[in-house]
Amino acid sequence: MKQHRLAAAIALVGLVLTGCDSKTEIELKTPAQKASYGIGLNMGKSLVQEGMDDLDSKAVAQGIEDAVGKQKQKITDEELTEAFTFLQKRSEERMAKKAEDSAKAGKKFLEDNGKREGVVTTKSGLQYEIVKKADGAQPKPSDVVTVHYEGKLTDGTVFDSSIQRGSPIDLPVSGVIPGWVEGLQLMHVGEKVKLFIPSELAYGEQSPSPAIPANSVLVFDLELLGIKGQEQDQAQPEQQNN
Repeated sequence: MKQHRLAAAIALVGLVLTGCDSKTEIELKTPAQKASYGIGLNMGKSLVQEGMDDLDSKAVAQGIEDAVGKQKQKITDEELTEAFTFLQKRSEERMAKKAEDSAKAGKKFLEDNGKREGVVTTKSGLQYEIVKKADGAQPKPSDVVTVHYEGKLTDGTVFDSSIQRGSPIDLPVSGVIPGWVEGLQLMHVGEKVKLFIPSELAYGEQSPSPAIPANSVLVFDLELLGIKGQEQDQAQPEQQNN
């Protein structure tokens, strides 16, 4: 994280924290007020994710007040740089430790899960469990499929769900994470499966969002609804018979 970005994030979160600290009633009526709150909320969540949960809201408020009032800053630029560097290094260390712990927990989860009856482990390490069997067609790497899904972490936390949105999605078989590419080609149209995807077949050491920590094993409830183009091919013989 760059220092100027960190400084901006701290300032924005400080506005929210200061409001709470002074017990000032904040109005959230206009779009600008709501957006302002949303910016602070998102920044606050991001900082907590990065382990920066010990910020001094009064010091943040003082910094904002001095800047807005064009007062002389109370510490030098060199001291600010040193402080930001410290926070950045500490955040990186905490995130590295969290990623290491996540990798160990994921490995243990897969070892235990692989022993359950009905769970199949492929050569790549992907695990799957058939929830509802079907005999429809199987997609090829070049196909576009229609699916319903719900993605969870191993603790059951849902991070994405077309099921909750009530809207299935179309996607290219070869345009998704490796665990999905393999899993989709194992499925038949109409089937429902659970995919247990090792981090190296998902996002690995990269965290695509705060909702998915680095080195996370991902669990998907996945239903293959159809293969694009085949629905029309299947419908034509029926029309000819009528």
